[in-house]
Amino acid sequence: MNKSVLIAAIVAIGLAACGKEEVKVAPAAPVAPKVEAPAAAAVDAAKAAAGAAVDASKDAAGKTVEAAKDAAGKTVEAAKDAAGKTVEAAKDAAGKTVEAAKDVAKDAAGKAVDAAKAAAPAAAPKK
Repeated sequence: MNKSVLIAAIVAIGLAACGKEEVKVAPAAPVAPKVEAPAAAAVDAAKAAAGAAVDASKDAAGKTVEAAKDAAGKTVEAAKDAAGKTVEAAKDAAGKTVEAAKDVAKDAAGKAVDAAKAAAPAAAPKK
């Protein structure tokens, strides 16, 4: 049965192919002469577009460089400001430390003087 279906399909395809008329091909149209002006205009337009793209790239690069310089300048200023504040804080802390040391030294000297005065009458010979 499979073979008979195949044979029937082949016969049907063969009959369909033989029954068709062949399509007639129309004669080719004559070749048009080359037009150079539009091509030259296209080349000029492409050159202009490329030039504009180059100019835009240069402008963008210049702006990027300026932005980078500006950011670097701001970073340097911020670093200087932070360094200045650190130095001021260190000076302030050192000054407070010196003042505290002076206060401690004065208190210690006063106590030493008081202790010496208290010890002096006891050390003095009795008459």
